[in-house]
Amino acid sequence: MLTLTDNAVTAIRDLMVGENVPAEAGLRIAPKPDEAGTLEVSLASTPQAGDQVVEKADVRVFVAEDAVSILDDKALDAQPGTPGHPTFRLDRRDQPRPGPT
Repeated sequence: MLTLTDNAVTAIRDLMVGENVPAEAGLRIAPKPDEAGTLEVSLASTPQAGDQVVEKADVRVFVAEDAVSILDDKALDAQPGTPGHPTFRLDRRDQPRPGPT
């Protein structure tokens, strides 16, 4: 199952701030239509039928049914970018992340 880093939780939480975002909303990861092997990330008010829901702290990520096996051994991480536009990346959970030395 996909896991979320603390940085990803913070980035998702920041995206969810807004008066029109329902409390049950989350980030949705799904295959990009017509682009094999490419995933897209979007905000969704609720999960779609068949989505796997990953929760950590107070955020939710909806993983499309046809992306579950792709993301099964992955961790979603985020790096700050332009306010409201973080950069998300997927890392294998069994690989150490590069960091300061």
